[in-house]
Amino acid sequence: MSDARRTHRPDESPEAGAARASFMNVPGSPVETRRQLLVKVAWMLLWMTYLAYPAGNLLNGHHSPAAQVLGWCCLGAFVAAYILLVIFRSQAGMRPRACQVIVVTMVVLAATAPFVLGEAFLTLFIYASVCVAIITPANYALAALGGMAGLAAVVGLLIHASADNITTFALSAFLSGVAMTGLQRLVATMKELREARAAIAHLAASEERLRLARDLHDLLGHSLSLITLKSELAGRFMDAGKDEAARAQVADIEQVARQSLIDVREAVTGFRRPTLPVELAAARTALAAAQVRLEAAPELVDAWPSLADEEAGALAWALREAVTNIVRHGEGATVCTVTADESWETSGERYAVLEITDDGRGPGKSQPGNGLSGLEERLALVGGRLETGPGERGKGFRVRASVPLRTTAAPSEPSEPSKVR
Repeated sequence: MSDARRTHRPDESPEAGAARASFMNVPGSPVETRRQLLVKVAWMLLWMTYLAYPAGNLLNGHHSPAAQVLGWCCLGAFVAAYILLVIFRSQAGMRPRACQVIVVTMVVLAATAPFVLGEAFLTLFIYASVCVAIITPANYALAALGGMAGLAAVVGLLIHASADNITTFALSAFLSGVAMTGLQRLVATMKELREARAAIAHLAASEERLRLARDLHDLLGHSLSLITLKSELAGRFMDAGKDEAARAQVADIEQVARQSLIDVREAVTGFRRPTLPVELAAARTALAAAQVRLEAAPELVDAWPSLADEEAGALAWALREAVTNIVRHGEGATVCTVTADESWETSGERYAVLEITDDGRGPGKSQPGNGLSGLEERLALVGGRLETGPGERGKGFRVRASVPLRTTAAPSEPSEPSKVR
């Protein structure tokens, strides 16, 4: 496994970011570094504490030396198979056949060990059932787990185990497998959600590129055609000695070129103006890299569908700046909450309000930086305002941006376009 893919925050060194990223692994995603794999295996080994029951049975002295050696070899092989399954399942190029062989080996060990070493080794059925749930398709999981519980009961009866132990181990094997099946479905759902978010962000960016391409095509196509036509006319007038007419055409060419430049600048400005859906998708990615969970209602994307572009862009800038502050300065933050609301002023004007809070340590005694000052100026340009301070109950940091809720005016009747000579 390569250690090359690593990320770090803008305000930390690459070495510190690499050390932090080596411990980061989203559930259900392949591990990217050896350290991540070791951390995952270590977490998985915590669940092996239930093997203390058969291990204690081997240490109590009731077994012969040969049986003790056989028992420890059986436990060692079982744990090794469990670790190998975790490793294979964590890699991007997962090997299904190897995983199936490992699980079959664990089931065989769980079914044969109790005949030689006693009912304490029925515990192995719990881990074997969990591993069966991992590799079994969801449609057949319950049937396979029922079979494992039945096998545990049959083995218990054949070795004359107590009824309490048979019931306990068979039921635990079934319920543990069911829990793992549910976890597998949850992980699959999380993976689909991550892919959907990435697709939404990609589509939003593609839509903006298409909009810019359409605007430039419509603007420059007409303007350049007009410039070409008037250049030809100017040339003909100059050849015919009509200097005044040629000079008038050149003036028109200058006017069209200036207007085209203005139109292109406006189109590019519109392209660069952020939008809430795009910034929300970017915020999820940035906060996930900083190990901060974003909590935002799905309807936030279309909170104000008719809000004017300038006001909507100002709110999107507020979201971007607040998320940047959390990523760079939000020490101890684990959750970022984004909410949308509306408020009425005493003057009767309605405001759209976007609030971003985190649960970190807060700003302390530090003064607002250039980013918040620039955001305040940007909001002031559209008649909005910015409020910052500690979050609820004095915990974390809160950014509250408000803009007048002025909707886009309906298009008026088209007037006759001015004619260019």
